[in-house]
Amino acid sequence: MAKTLRKKTVPAAPADPMPRRVDPCVATLVDKPPKGPDWAFEVKWDGYRLAVHVEPGDVRAITRGGYDWTKKFGAIVAEARELGHTSIVLDGEAVVLDEQGRSDFGLLQRAVGKKPSLHEPSEIIFYAFDLLYLDGHDLRSLPLSERRRLLEPIVAGRTGAIRFSEEVHADGAEFFRAACELGLEGIIAKRRDKPYHSGRRPEWLKIKCARRDWFVIVGYEPSTMPGAIGRLLLAARTGDGLVYVGGCGTGWSYQESVTLRQLLDAIPADRPAVDLKRKGAFYSKPLLVAAVEYRAWTQDGKLRHPSFKGVLPLNGKTKVCVVGT
Repeated sequence: MAKTLRKKTVPAAPADPMPRRVDPCVATLVDKPPKGPDWAFEVKWDGYRLAVHVEPGDVRAITRGGYDWTKKFGAIVAEARELGHTSIVLDGEAVVLDEQGRSDFGLLQRAVGKKPSLHEPSEIIFYAFDLLYLDGHDLRSLPLSERRRLLEPIVAGRTGAIRFSEEVHADGAEFFRAACELGLEGIIAKRRDKPYHSGRRPEWLKIKCARRDWFVIVGYEPSTMPGAIGRLLLAARTGDGLVYVGGCGTGWSYQESVTLRQLLDAIPADRPAVDLKRKGAFYSKPLLVAAVEYRAWTQDGKLRHPSFKGVLPLNGKTKVCVVGT
């Protein structure tokens, strides 16, 4: 079949049934990029994983969980009809880009949601990174390099709702450093020689960028576990004051949580050091800072995916995070 596709992109007769749904291949999280020529690298897009199914008279956009979100992605569906092939299954990510050209999950949520947003659904872009089915042929048994070779002429060069997720020809470690410096979510590494398999796989790897800063602890919400903390309430500096930047509920053991709650119970405050009202919360004096690792900032100034890494007394040497930096 591979030889036939090299000679003719559109086979004369269908060979394989069109899959109604394909469970996606999911990347495994690792700490650092792999090395060697067998690996291809791409930007890790921060959006909704989608499979776009094109059939005669029908186009569907299916989420990673199997939901039909065709109506939410009208511009993508409309452009998919114009790709020039009878039947296709594209694998990719639906995103909204910020002013710096970075994918932003918060912007995407607003664009597809019911609340008013500065971004319209028409601004959602589908970055295609794999081709699973083409004109009667199931391509999943082909190596990634061959699937990408067939995908590129279909979507490369497009600047509308469907675009090509480019491979970055660089050393993995260098690309990862550059991606993090640019404020991207991370990178994806894929084995060029492997077929497509559904589920979490070792031939697809994700390496995420993470930031770490110090934040002032202004209180906590109790846990359902006796004597423990459910969420720390955190603040960052803004001008001469503090502003609430969200809660953190992971990163500690039960015993660490109990100890941390005892420290905060010893420095109670009558009212929070920030503009915040939470039923059942305990407020503390802003005398302790938490080291927190997080992915990014949301559009409303909150930490995304924060994880607790440690605690220290607040002093003049501690560089508390300043909002906007």
